[in-house]
Amino acid sequence: MTAIDRPPIDRPTPTRDLRRTVVSAFAGTSIEWYDFFLFGSAAALVFPEVFFPTAQPGVGLLLSFMTYGVAFVVRPLGGIIFGRLGDIIGRRKILIATLLMMGGGTFLIGCVPGYDAIGLWATVALVLLRAVQGLGLGGEWGGAATLSAEHADGAGKVGSRGLHASWMQLGVPAGNLLAVGALFVMNAVLPEDQFLAWGWRIPFLASAVLVVITFWIRAAVHESPLFDEAQTDERPVRTMLRTSWRQVLMTIGIRIASDVSYYVFAVFALSYIANTLNLAASVGLTGVLVGCALQFAVIPVSAHLSDRIGRRPVYVIGAVAVGAWAFVAWPLIDTAVAGLAVLAIAIGIAAQGIMYGPMAAFITEMFPTRVRSSGAGFGYQVAGIFGGALAPFIAQLLTRTFETTSAVSVYVAITAAVAVVSALLATETSGRKLS
Repeated sequence: MTAIDRPPIDRPTPTRDLRRTVVSAFAGTSIEWYDFFLFGSAAALVFPEVFFPTAQPGVGLLLSFMTYGVAFVVRPLGGIIFGRLGDIIGRRKILIATLLMMGGGTFLIGCVPGYDAIGLWATVALVLLRAVQGLGLGGEWGGAATLSAEHADGAGKVGSRGLHASWMQLGVPAGNLLAVGALFVMNAVLPEDQFLAWGWRIPFLASAVLVVITFWIRAAVHESPLFDEAQTDERPVRTMLRTSWRQVLMTIGIRIASDVSYYVFAVFALSYIANTLNLAASVGLTGVLVGCALQFAVIPVSAHLSDRIGRRPVYVIGAVAVGAWAFVAWPLIDTAVAGLAVLAIAIGIAAQGIMYGPMAAFITEMFPTRVRSSGAGFGYQVAGIFGGALAPFIAQLLTRTFETTSAVSVYVAITAAVAVVSALLATETSGRKLS
């Protein structure tokens, strides 16, 4: 471990620095998750027709979900690479790089010709660009969460660190609202043949404009004061795995239920409603939109509550709510009544927000400064493989195998139980200084 002499930095006041950081974290994560969820929604509604037209409908959907899951597989690699660099050269520089990667990959996906034009190469290009998205997003969460939490400490806001860090968590429902809303509008204003031919590409291409705006916001942010004052570890990943492996396991455990519950409702339910129940695609999209809107209230409230009573109890409440609602939601969806399906999806996504609110603070507080970006990013993204990457695929497989959505309810409940146990085993971290 070596100390690095850094020149003095001309900073604004700590409070203003924190405000800039919070706005940047929200804007950046919103755009990156817009890019990420745009692919997920398109994988459920568009890609089977555009990139897998020769496969049987059910098989084409499974293949589409597999390309969707590619990003989750490479996200831990992004977490390792950019987490390491974040702990060595700084969090801010990494966040600019991940933003450009994510935006560039999304724009190029909008340019890829379909299977009818270039055959298998279309699928290959789709998979490669999805991998680029995964690498970018893999480095985003750990860097943004770390920078937000550390700036909160620097501004003397230890008692509200959960609330300040939760602003970046709001980027997820904001990004999903933008993504689903964009596809919803294009699907509504265009005939189906035109939507499948070119309409779905417009939201992907529009990402370039959003990235330019967000880059301007993010470039004004200063580096974390804790990072500037800390010693830098030359091998943060190795140190993290040697000294903080318990925290990594706790991170993975508490994260899986959050991912599974979210992606079962936000991705799998879209295809199930449209392809199995033969309802309009707008029904599932409406449920996701309402659920994401509800998260704008749920996430900051749960984060604020975690500052008052602790991260663990709030997280346990969220996991129990998600597990219990799974047994209510899917019978409601199976009624094939549009209003009940919207209600089931919306409440399921809102319940996940109870866990998601305190998550950024909960995870980053587990790790020391010199490996915080590496540890938080790595644990978070590894959990994504077992959670978000597999959730739509497993849910589709379970319904095809058992011919009932009750199996999906059990699947969600099992992951919720893992989250409860992991949260109870983790150390309570609210109110402690990160230094």
